[in-house]
Amino acid sequence: MQSKWIAPSAAIARVADRLGRALAAPALAYEPFVVAGHVVGWVTPWRVERLARWPQLFRRRDRALELTPSLDTPQARTEALTTVARTLSAEGALTAWRDERYAVAASPGEPTLFELERAAARYFGIHSFAAHANGLVGDDARWRMWLARRNPTKAIDPGLLDNLVGGGIAAGSDCAATLIKEAWEEAGIRETHSCRAQGAGSVDICRDTSDGLQRETIYVHDLWLPADFAPANQDGEAVEHRLCAPENALAVLATDDITADASLVIVDFLIRRGHIAPGDAAFAALNALRRPPALNPDREQLKPL
Repeated sequence: MQSKWIAPSAAIARVADRLGRALAAPALAYEPFVVAGHVVGWVTPWRVERLARWPQLFRRRDRALELTPSLDTPQARTEALTTVARTLSAEGALTAWRDERYAVAASPGEPTLFELERAAARYFGIHSFAAHANGLVGDDARWRMWLARRNPTKAIDPGLLDNLVGGGIAAGSDCAATLIKEAWEEAGIRETHSCRAQGAGSVDICRDTSDGLQRETIYVHDLWLPADFAPANQDGEAVEHRLCAPENALAVLATDDITADASLVIVDFLIRRGHIAPGDAAFAALNALRRPPALNPDREQLKPL
């Protein structure tokens, strides 16, 4: 029986160094964004100043930005924030408009307070959710992994390598439906196969970006594919696919040629499957990246996301 591949310590150290920087905890100042008494986002002071120019919609209270309580239904809040987002987009303050919304709630599973255009998610620092899948060939002892190259025209991380399947969970959808949809659009994987993806928990990201605060939970999956499978992009969002041996995937993770999100999903795979030795000097640092601290409404302290 072939022994399980274990990542070399030197290579793991390089990955840990790069991801420690790419996924570093927020260093900027943020003010809570409060809706219906709940902290649902985090906004930088200069963005708060811009939003305060809509005094009929926002007000400053106790070092927080509050959506006016007069907007007391999900529909009213959604309509108001859509108008704001369209203005910000016209000013060039957002990434490319997606015409897709995220549902925002006080916490996962609770009723939706409002929906927000995806391009504005980081501007307001809302908690977003995504579903990703590692596309795998072989077996647990010796596998290869499919990576996709994002189209250079993408609004986020243009031209970088990515997981074979991944996408944000839009309002009205769920993890399973998102994975099936993205598997077909991004790699031509039919539902009869994508529905077999093995859920493996989640990883969290909380970091500064040029667009605002990325606060995201990614539901991770392992999708084992036939040896003769060849990805076929359907929506133009991927321009290349490559099948990487473990050593090559590890080398990519040490570079900035792959998204931080996908890197964390792959590191999670390596840890879960025992490909990084628990005694490795960088194990603890990489393991901690899967559950970073997040901003706390009680000022600048941190707590789990």
